[in-house]
Amino acid sequence: MPLAVDADQHALAESVAAFARKLAPISHTREHLHHYAAGSVDTEVWAALCAQGLHSLHLPTEYGGDECGLATLAVVAEQLSAALFPGPYLSTVTASALAMLAESGAEQLLEDFGAGTTGAVLTGHGVRATRTPEGWMVSGDSDPAPGLPGVERVLARADIDGTPDASLWFWFTTADTSDAVRMITSESVDLTRSVGHAEFDDYPVRATRVLDGIDPAAAELWTVALAAAEASGVSTWCLDTAVEYISVRKQFGRPIASFQAVAHKAARMLVRAEVTTAAAWDAARADTQPPAQQRLAAAHAARTAMPAAIDQALECISLLGAIGFTWEHDAHLYWRRAISLAAAIGGEDLWARRLGERALIAQRDFSFVTPRSLPDLRERVGAVLDAVAALPDDEMPSAGWAPARGAARRALLVAAGLVAPHYPRPYGLAAGPDEQAVIAEEFARRELTQPELGIGGWVLPTLLDHGSPAQRERFVADTLHGRIIWCQLFSEPGAGSDLAGLSTIATKVDGGWTLNGQKVWNSQAQEADWAICLARTDPSAPKHAGLTYFLIRMDSAGIDVRPLRQATGIWEFNEVFFDEVFVPDSQVVANPGDGWRIAAGTLSSERLAMGSATFGHGSSALARRLLESGDHTGSREDALHVLGRTTALELSVAALNLRNALTLLHGVADGNAVGNSVRKVWHALAQREASRAVTSILGPRAALGDPDQPYAVDFLGLPAVMFGGGTIEIQLDIIARRVLKLPR
Repeated sequence: MPLAVDADQHALAESVAAFARKLAPISHTREHLHHYAAGSVDTEVWAALCAQGLHSLHLPTEYGGDECGLATLAVVAEQLSAALFPGPYLSTVTASALAMLAESGAEQLLEDFGAGTTGAVLTGHGVRATRTPEGWMVSGDSDPAPGLPGVERVLARADIDGTPDASLWFWFTTADTSDAVRMITSESVDLTRSVGHAEFDDYPVRATRVLDGIDPAAAELWTVALAAAEASGVSTWCLDTAVEYISVRKQFGRPIASFQAVAHKAARMLVRAEVTTAAAWDAARADTQPPAQQRLAAAHAARTAMPAAIDQALECISLLGAIGFTWEHDAHLYWRRAISLAAAIGGEDLWARRLGERALIAQRDFSFVTPRSLPDLRERVGAVLDAVAALPDDEMPSAGWAPARGAARRALLVAAGLVAPHYPRPYGLAAGPDEQAVIAEEFARRELTQPELGIGGWVLPTLLDHGSPAQRERFVADTLHGRIIWCQLFSEPGAGSDLAGLSTIATKVDGGWTLNGQKVWNSQAQEADWAICLARTDPSAPKHAGLTYFLIRMDSAGIDVRPLRQATGIWEFNEVFFDEVFVPDSQVVANPGDGWRIAAGTLSSERLAMGSATFGHGSSALARRLLESGDHTGSREDALHVLGRTTALELSVAALNLRNALTLLHGVADGNAVGNSVRKVWHALAQREASRAVTSILGPRAALGDPDQPYAVDFLGLPAVMFGGGTIEIQLDIIARRVLKLPR
């Protein structure tokens, strides 16, 4: 999906994409690469872009803009980048955005930008400013700046001598250049844009050219977010190009997309594209947030989106094969742009350390409602929660991993529809994403925790959709109250990912069914009161068609639950044996033979539940604990780097989830529950990377199995995440066939 999350942004994205295809097709851009790299601007194309107002959407109205904000401007940048739009668009809108942030000194500059003047931004610690009686004197060499050669206005930042961390922002016109400031053109990696640097030699800055009051956090955010939006455009083009090619390219008489290795690589590209877009989107939405939030969002986007775009371009070329490595194919132009974007922003290790530092003092805010949102709902919910808080905490924890059992507090929440507010009435409030967010905020404000239903949270939606009135009456309320704990009995020794291959048999008898067989990898089976179970009721039918969905009491005669000890030493899973277990007809959900269709809904709920922002393995909290305690090997910089990596991974998952919620809220989601597979894959891969990162700084402590230092055990527990809810490989196959529509 593109950066756009509502209908207006989608319409804008489509319009910009059509404009770029018409006015600046890649074939035309290729014919003039040497001109663009030297800093020439296609005046006809630039004039057309300015006539559409795409250069000034973000500027104040008095300067010809629409005050659209960073999020909308990012949509434009993404689409232009996907079309490989040439010239100084990114450098110009970045420069004008930074000028817009100035409290004074930018009036003439903003007029120029509003009129279509091109611009660029110079930075680098090699440029230093010294105060003089007349103003400032600047000397030194800047870092390479994309878009610099050929533009008309330049914003520059210089470090102030004698004042650590202080900067001077100023601007000049390229017509002002003299012996005191020289513009040096370099050979550009991105062949569609120029690059160069400036050399200052006692360059005098007049007071009228000083830009006061530019907030560093905001300046960083706009710079990174716009570059990340371009990275998202690159990533999307690479995905689309690779998928189109592998769907038609044939080897051994078949499209190469039908080979699993190729299909899985394409599916991973989709996951990477979604992560890149989510990181860029999260940065773009932060422009109205406080500085601490802006710094977190910028560091997350720089650490995540920029290197991902480089990887995406290389993966595209690898799927294209040798043809993608030729000069004539466009893939290398996008690869070059991705490299250039990342270089302009700074190295990913630097941003990881910065994010680690910032994560020590702030947490990213993923709320999307304001304290003033839905005041009537807040008042009603608040009154209930105040009454709950006044009662003793009477939740009864389970001995194992199962959710707690409720009592008086839970009863108040159930009566108010607050245990699962997204459920339909009378069980919930039919709350949409915004209502759910408000309710969650009210819980958090009172330091109350919303009850956790465990596997019951997957079971109840199934019963609400497919269960009989009697089943809903029997199970829904009691589960919400915490009087019933559920487990799931699907997987078998011979039917894991191939669930339809299960062999547990249900034989029809008077009044019900008799079950015989074995289930395995069942969470919470030892604590559960009831189970959902798939069993084969028609061995003669095709394997997907002969399954039935049962509700089974776990204390039924003939059930034997045996704990399975994992590599961690913990008993988290179980195997369950059925020996002539009787299940009455009233405990069949829907009709015999409907089991596969119903189970698909349950598994979809499971995968969505696992796509949360909290890591069970490799969490940033664990990395922070190591850093703050000093209980790590290597330097503090090493530990900060790991904290930044784990934080970025968690933020990417949270951004994916929030963006999904908002697309649903705005009614622009594709409605395909397979999107849950994308989030499940990334959630598992991210935890794997994060847990490995934490392990990398343990040193000799990794040999300890002490419960007070559970670092290595954290890593040993990863398979539960990698397998649970469907293995990564199965999810990749779902993405490849159902989302990308690759041929089998």
